Amino acid sequence: QVQLVESRGGLVQTGGSLRLSCAASGRTFYTYPMGWFRQTPGKERELVAAISWSGGSTSYADSVKGRFIISRDNAKNILYLEMNSLKPEDTAVYYCAARALGRLTTTPEDYDYWGRGTQVTVSS
Repeated sequence: QVQLVESRGGLVQTGGSLRLSCAASGRTFYTYPMGWFRQTPGKERELVAAISWSGGSTSYADSVKGRFIISRDNAKNILYLEMNSLKPEDTAVYYCAARALGRLTTTPEDYDYWGRGTQVTVSS
């Protein structure tokens, strides 16, 4: 079993930056592809970014390419999401997720473990 706990999000002005982290329990964290997803009311959960177990491969939603960076520290069991040049449309609840088996994927249904989510609000 893996438990994922996101750091507190917050309120940021347009153009600002914020770094989210996700602390994972479990000795096999380093074997899991990980992802950040986000959701707004009335919409489906969508991929923000995903990273392979080694960190060697990443995938980003088009809407965040060039602005967000996903990374991981397997020695510390932590996943990060660096968010820059934030826009009001980035406002959402952000979730980290882990996939127990398989390769990096961008589909929420492929992930087995989820954090509770953290609210990020970008003011205009």
